[in-house]
Amino acid sequence: MYLPRAYDNLDYRWKQGKVLIVSGPRRIGKTTLVKQYLSKTDLKYRFETGDDYRTREVFESQDLQLIRNYLNGLDIIAIDEAQRIRDVGYSLKLIVDNIPNVRVIATGSASFELAGQIGEPLTGRKLTLNMFPISMLELSGVYSQFELQQKLEDLLIYGTYPEVLTTDSRAEKIEILKEITGSYLLKDILEMDKIKSHKTIVNLLKMIALQVGSEVSFSEIGRQLQIDNKTVARYVDLFEKSFIIYSLSAFSRNLRNELAGKNKYYFYDNGIRNALISNFNAFDMRNDTGGLWENFMVLERIKRNAYKGFSPNLYFWRTYDQKEIDMIEERDGGLFGYEFKWGKKMPKPPKLWTDTYSEASYTVYSPDNYLNFVTEAENPPYCPPKITEG
Repeated sequence: MYLPRAYDNLDYRWKQGKVLIVSGPRRIGKTTLVKQYLSKTDLKYRFETGDDYRTREVFESQDLQLIRNYLNGLDIIAIDEAQRIRDVGYSLKLIVDNIPNVRVIATGSASFELAGQIGEPLTGRKLTLNMFPISMLELSGVYSQFELQQKLEDLLIYGTYPEVLTTDSRAEKIEILKEITGSYLLKDILEMDKIKSHKTIVNLLKMIALQVGSEVSFSEIGRQLQIDNKTVARYVDLFEKSFIIYSLSAFSRNLRNELAGKNKYYFYDNGIRNALISNFNAFDMRNDTGGLWENFMVLERIKRNAYKGFSPNLYFWRTYDQKEIDMIEERDGGLFGYEFKWGKKMPKPPKLWTDTYSEASYTVYSPDNYLNFVTEAENPPYCPPKITEG
């Protein structure tokens, strides 16, 4: 079963003089996306993979005439797993600069960026489409609102990797997530030889997984893992670049009581988070439902923003006496506060927030009213003040 993706129409994404880079975690459907697109085009194309030695030989040569001959008669060249080709960015630059009539698609996982293979060579010559595990925005085109409500708890527990979504078997879902976590999740980092100790990074990820929705202390993690703060920070930075976790920093305008200089971390996929801590229990047997809901909502909003081309500044807000708002969007000259609650109790905004940022809006999202927030095509206009309790 093929689930439609936000980037299915790649024709819409083309820009003259640009390489189209499709990037993201392993096993989320980058290859399937490109093959699906190519199967529908009338243009003449070739689909190759960086795993093929002949493809590597041509592009690693950086011989313009050899590359010209290789591409002769083509409208599109698609290179899957392009990070396998040494210095691939320079070869792609040759095509863009000298064979402009050929469109170039390259897919790659996180090691693309970790290795610095495309950054400098393709400066000003690339358009990057960041893909994620399947979003609610994409699923809303397949399932009705009622069906999505019925699936919600499963999505929070098992996540939205394509293989997970297309199997109904709980045992198979768990097996797939364990395989992705064990064999693919850290492959890019380990292949780049950035980290030597597999055990240390797995334990570090487990600690972050257990603190979803809370500020993470590098010094506390360092003490428990017996590594220094700089090493923790370096590992966490690599996790972010590898599309494993996403960070929100604290919003502050220097009020004395506002928390500043702290970060919260969320996993790109709930299923991966739960696989790391080996907890696939049903909701009535869990004590982390609030964290799962917050993680889900933050990442679904991030996916929605990315796929719709929105780029707000994102934060969380918290005071030293534990008043908080889960997510803040700063856009269009306004502040938008969002609180995510799994249960029925809908909290009012903290008084310090409304007193200090009287122009800001505040909305509580629960399973009853969340869907538009993660699927709507347009941002609502900024109309201060607006306080909504779902």
